[in-house]
Amino acid sequence: MAKKGILKRISGPVVEVKDLDNAKLYDVVKVGDEGLIGEIIKIVGNISVVQVYEDTTGLKPGEPVVSTGEPLSVELGPGILKNIYDGIQRPLKDIEAKSGFYIKRGVDVPALPRDIKWEFTAKVKAGDRVKVGDVLGEVPETDLITHKVLSPHEGKIENIKSGKYTVDDSIGNISTGGKKKPLFLYQKWFVRTPRPYSEKFPPIIPLITGQRVVDTFFPISKGGTAAIPGPFGSGKTVTQQSLAKYSDTEIVVYIGCGERGNEMTEVLTEFPHLTDEKTGKPLMERTVLIANTSNMPVAAREASIYTGITIAEYYRDMGYNVALMADSTSRWAEALREIGGRLEEMPGEEGYPAYLARKLAEFYERSGRIRTMGTDERFGSISIIGAVSPPGGDISEPVSQNTLRVTKVFLALDASLAQRRHFPAINWLKSYSLYKESLDEWLRTNVSTEFPSLRDKAMELLQKEAELQEIVQLVGPDALPDKEQAILLVTKMLREDFLQQNAYSDVDAKASFEKQNLMLKCIMTFHEKAMFAVDAGVQLKRIQEAACIPKIGRMKEIREEELSKIKEIMKEIDVEFTALAKK
Repeated sequence: MAKKGILKRISGPVVEVKDLDNAKLYDVVKVGDEGLIGEIIKIVGNISVVQVYEDTTGLKPGEPVVSTGEPLSVELGPGILKNIYDGIQRPLKDIEAKSGFYIKRGVDVPALPRDIKWEFTAKVKAGDRVKVGDVLGEVPETDLITHKVLSPHEGKIENIKSGKYTVDDSIGNISTGGKKKPLFLYQKWFVRTPRPYSEKFPPIIPLITGQRVVDTFFPISKGGTAAIPGPFGSGKTVTQQSLAKYSDTEIVVYIGCGERGNEMTEVLTEFPHLTDEKTGKPLMERTVLIANTSNMPVAAREASIYTGITIAEYYRDMGYNVALMADSTSRWAEALREIGGRLEEMPGEEGYPAYLARKLAEFYERSGRIRTMGTDERFGSISIIGAVSPPGGDISEPVSQNTLRVTKVFLALDASLAQRRHFPAINWLKSYSLYKESLDEWLRTNVSTEFPSLRDKAMELLQKEAELQEIVQLVGPDALPDKEQAILLVTKMLREDFLQQNAYSDVDAKASFEKQNLMLKCIMTFHEKAMFAVDAGVQLKRIQEAACIPKIGRMKEIREEELSKIKEIMKEIDVEFTALAKK
């Protein structure tokens, strides 16, 4: 029976309720006459402190509060993909249909569609014993993704039948612990509880993103974590969209956490029109969007991160590789700060709560490549790429620092590069990846034995360029010896012809590892020949006028099926420098 309490005090999204019987921490409650959804976050005596996920304007002390008796949970089943949810898994399209363009308070809509009949094909039969996480059957959720219905219990299948079902229809029964329980196409899961797995693996397989600066110099592992801090206008959202579109994952979960309305609108309008590279079908067929703009209630922003990661874990448990984009965790931390202030908690650095570092670590810890629960062997992964929006681009602030402490890849977006129209605007001297060494073995086996050493030599050249640029600013480039000027010529190629990538070009937006390896090898071959030529007394001007230089500049526009053209350029470099040396 629902236990009613009385609203006592209201402070923005935080309200106090007295005499709420059997109140438990993190239980969901319905606040006021309109039944606004909230969550108990603190209990002192007979006073329950509730954070409300909707606008509290107009609430009055004395209104009733009813507890649902269970924590904030999400519905996991067919119908999640192609959907756009708010921070607590309410479908925005259904809310619009019910309340119009302006979201009314207290709108109660189910997370999964109740009217769609899904075609269920059973993979077990009556009498089979199943474990938690075993696949009971399959549903074709979209044209790209087959939804695997997982067993929530361990026990013996009493009966199960293929057919067409809504998520509310029972597909069979299971006998567990001496009780008979019905089975459905969906299950509920508490968002703050990580879903279990059998085993977690070390990061030895790369997440192939198609972005040269990431894959070659700052690789992310499958099941890894990456932080993209950067000031306004440096391209965080476009970088995340490129990673979502081109990475070799099957499922994309995009959390727009506290972003500006116009940015979120751009994502919501662009994602449905993006095409999946592998199949040519819409990217939304394998995507779920969680939209929580900066003008939406602040408490729901705090919950949106957990909603997103729980959905990601569910698809991981089916055996899929999931890319989770959190844009941006700074706004999530601001929500924590605001709620902490309303609760009159002791503030930490810059007003953020003292537990900020723990909350960030708990979130990023839910990533990883794992063996799933169940008898059959399935492997899945969640790779988390979190954008951070530090005020003024200053990454010394607490959110950036605590994020860098728990993530293994740092992609430093640079406003000065963005202003020079160098995209992706990832600063190659400030960024780093701690996965590099553990992924080298995979790269030697699957790409090329010389790829890691080519990459390291290229990075040495880029660092050397930074030193030379300081001298150039003082005395000009002509004062440098020929060898150093030749290095600047090669590093210009690395910057403009390799690191720069056009996200809006059909050919250049994505590059396979094979193409990246050939492009890098081509530039490093030119470097080797140029150094040899300078030592042999060839004039620098002759090297700068080489006919192969413009061809190297056009390598990025060579299609994947025509990669032999890059090998031809390498042969031309060889021929041209041999001729120069003879002259």
